[in-house]
Amino acid sequence: MKYFLGNSPRWFKLTMIAFLIFNVIGFFTLSGTVMGWIFIGEFIFCLAMALKCYPLQSGGLLAIQVLALGLTHPMYAKDHDTHEFLYDEAGNHVLGGVYAEVAQNLEVILLLVFMVAGIYFMKPLLMYIFVKLFTKIKSKLALSLVFLLISAVLSAFLDALTVTAVLISVGIGFYNVYHKIHSSDLDLDQNNTLDRKQLSGETLEEFRSFLRSLVMHGVVGTALGGVCTIVGEPQNLLIGSKMGWDFIEFFKVMTVITMPVLAAGILTTIFLETTKTFGFGQKMPPVVRTIIEGWMEKRDEERTDKEKYALVVQGISAVLLIAGLALHVAPVGFIGLGLIVIQTAFMGITDEHSLGKAFEEALPFTGLLVVFFVIVAMIHDQHLFAPIIHWALEQDPSTQPSIFYLANGFLSMISDNVFVATVYINEVSNAYEAGTITREQYEHLAVAINTGTNLPSVATPNGQAAFLFLLTSALAPLINLSYGKMVKMALPYTIVLTLVGLACVWYFL
Repeated sequence: MKYFLGNSPRWFKLTMIAFLIFNVIGFFTLSGTVMGWIFIGEFIFCLAMALKCYPLQSGGLLAIQVLALGLTHPMYAKDHDTHEFLYDEAGNHVLGGVYAEVAQNLEVILLLVFMVAGIYFMKPLLMYIFVKLFTKIKSKLALSLVFLLISAVLSAFLDALTVTAVLISVGIGFYNVYHKIHSSDLDLDQNNTLDRKQLSGETLEEFRSFLRSLVMHGVVGTALGGVCTIVGEPQNLLIGSKMGWDFIEFFKVMTVITMPVLAAGILTTIFLETTKTFGFGQKMPPVVRTIIEGWMEKRDEERTDKEKYALVVQGISAVLLIAGLALHVAPVGFIGLGLIVIQTAFMGITDEHSLGKAFEEALPFTGLLVVFFVIVAMIHDQHLFAPIIHWALEQDPSTQPSIFYLANGFLSMISDNVFVATVYINEVSNAYEAGTITREQYEHLAVAINTGTNLPSVATPNGQAAFLFLLTSALAPLINLSYGKMVKMALPYTIVLTLVGLACVWYFL
């Protein structure tokens, strides 16, 4: 008990042991469907306790048990009824299970491994830009809207995880500046006596609250922008490909839902910052603003020729990054690897130790994502969502878009929205090819699936990879951003975006 799960609370350790024992008993006494939903609930619990214990360990133990009990397979597909392995015409195993989920999401994994590391080398440039932004924009409301809109625009053309990586880097950078002053000999009282109080306690909590609200506005912005275009989210590309829509056509078809929702998101930001509710509205403490402005002036004065040259290299790399992502010259992960090569080569970073630091941030989350794919593979192999899909397809055609929107939204809150969209669009595509639904109905359902998986999924970190990335990042503990706090702060956005999206689906589809 002392070493199991390290410094996690004793009650959490006992709970995990109870889960592992119960799951074995439940496997032999309950159905696979019931056990599947129990495992989902337990995994969500592990995510919720991310600040107590990183979910890779606790969730990973559950994932290993899922595989050991045979609820999914690490590599091969099985028949749901007979539980026999499936073979192709050549007599080879049909690939499926966790391997298939990882293969389907390989681009996301490469993105995390290489793009986040590429962003690491751009931190000085990001800090330079955002400090200038912070010092020029005094209004917290204006700053919040800037974060929301910049994140939305970038996510529409780039990738939500890339944008979130930038937000995390900026947040950690600002916190480190504050912490450096706080822990140095510069924390003085009005008599110029070292007291370590002015920057502690209430001031520190206010600064954390300030950063929390800005970052949350930013990640919500990634959802608002990501839903708009065919390249905004992985499932958008899948849906667009199925429907035969190009970039412009996809944008136009989604506009009747996405533009009212974007306007509603902006109004929600204004409301939250004005009323200071749900954990928003905290302004930057004056003493912190003074610290950051002073730090920036000092950095500008002390910046060496080598550092100025590095900023130029990073700036050129940023332009290449945006162009590469916007034009889709290669998978996002490959562009990130190219970014690493260009920046390190021209800035003279050639030793392995310096390169290794760049990968520290993203690799734990990459491991967690693969663990998550075990749970997703279990959902697929146990057909946990199938009854909901079949029920939705049996409803009146006029109400089907709204039902699909809500069903997708609910399932995306507890599962991965890419997985949910994949399952639904494939089922709807099969129904269209079988002649069960018309082309017009098919298009309406595709819009409902896209918006349903992108908008209500902001409710929890489970549905949006960007939210989960933020929750498990190095920034979350620094600003006290727990699972519960993230859900609470996202709640007003969840309600507004879901209801406005539903109203648009009901009236326009």
